[in-house]
Amino acid sequence: MKITFIDSGVLVTAARGVGEDSEKALEILADSSREFASSDFVKMEVIPKAIYHQKTAEAEFYESFFSAVTYWANDTEKVIRDAYNIGCQYGLAAMDALHVAAALSTSAEEFITTEKPNKPMFRVPGIKLISIFN
Repeated sequence: MKITFIDSGVLVTAARGVGEDSEKALEILADSSREFASSDFVKMEVIPKAIYHQKTAEAEFYESFFSAVTYWANDTEKVIRDAYNIGCQYGLAAMDALHVAAALSTSAEEFITTEKPNKPMFRVPGIKLISIFN
């Protein structure tokens, strides 16, 4: 089994999208050779807006994903410290740094995102970053 951290953009694309990008995202989420890792930061990025905008099916989709997550980034203080260092060293925006630090803390082997491969997060060593747009 491969430990895979799913970025919030992949979840949003899977939940809302139609077409090729959504299909790619859904295919990744349905891959039985993967175990998923996540964090409360990803949860905070996707669920509150879906609930606020009364997108019940979308919120349920996210809840279903999170209920299947095996590995959680539980040491929030350490993740924040690591994210700060990652952001400073590699030029990442705050949420990207938090997500990458959370992924690293779960020992995820890969981080799947909707970010383009030219973004700063792809500079961070120690985890394989994969864009669904490749």
